Amino acid sequence: MRRATAELIVKDPNKFAHHDRVFLNNPVVMQGMGLAPLVVLATSGQNAVMLAVAVALLLVPSRVLACLLSRLVPLHDEDPAPETLQKKLLPRALVYGFSTAVVYLAVYPILNILFSTSLLSLGIYLPLPMLVVEPLLTYRFGRVQETVRKAVSKGLRITVGYALLLVLLGCVREWLAAGTMFGVVVSRPVLPMASMPAGGFIVLGVLCAVWRALAQKRKAYLTKEARNLVDVHSQKEADREQ
Repeated sequence: MRRATAELIVKDPNKFAHHDRVFLNNPVVMQGMGLAPLVVLATSGQNAVMLAVAVALLLVPSRVLACLLSRLVPLHDEDPAPETLQKKLLPRALVYGFSTAVVYLAVYPILNILFSTSLLSLGIYLPLPMLVVEPLLTYRFGRVQETVRKAVSKGLRITVGYALLLVLLGCVREWLAAGTMFGVVVSRPVLPMASMPAGGFIVLGVLCAVWRALAQKRKAYLTKEARNLVDVHSQKEADREQ
């Protein structure tokens, strides 16, 4: 761990954890966002991979495009007044919705090339990554004017965190429901209802509970290590001054 990172953790561990959108502050696990594709479609490892690829192709480009287009209706203040928000909320919402739709139209042919007829297993729910996952990116569009760099950085982190949870949940549900993993038999079925949306909610709830517990332990460990590292450097500097 670098000294600068350790000092940041010691100064504000919650702020440090907030920027970790993969594990410590996964938006699905911690805020319950983007649940529909997880509980409805992520019923197998293959479906989860297709959804993860769709999310990876959608999130960053749509966020960057929305970032550029939203400058047509800019927010100049970090915390704008309610009157300003009321005037700009609707046009900014339309900008984000339009940008996501445009990117989805460009992404679908790529998905069709990659997965061909396998996409049919997702049915009409394929656009869900656009309609449901996108709030992971745009839920603060009414208050924040992002830079392109921040849009790319946050988009990549959220993409990795969401795709990781998608694949994990899909594999667990496939194993519980069918006893297989990507079609390969590994055991007998354990919980057949795991392939249903109701079972998906149950499995996701258990995974989120375990994830949260591990995240808390990881956060406590990082905080302890950071404090020890800062103390060591402080002691070294004190010895040099003497």
